[in-house]
Amino acid sequence: MSTPVDLAQLDTRGLLCPLPVIRTQDRVRILPDGAELTITATDPGVLQDIPSWCRVHGHQLLSAEREGRLCTLRLRVVKPVAGT
Repeated sequence: MSTPVDLAQLDTRGLLCPLPVIRTQDRVRILPDGAELTITATDPGVLQDIPSWCRVHGHQLLSAEREGRLCTLRLRVVKPVAGT
């Protein structure tokens, strides 16, 4: 039996760098390990910034797409294991 995944949404449309990354960081901080966060943005810089942020902080990028002006990214929250 699989465990249900927490799904969260973050709308950063209209915000410019660095605000989408800051808002992502703030949201991830309160989400549990394994939660999935979908981010929508209109700043195309998020397609580089958020994947880089995920690599630095150990979160898993699941997808990053752009359709017209709208960018949609999905990530899985990975919390550090205590004592590491």
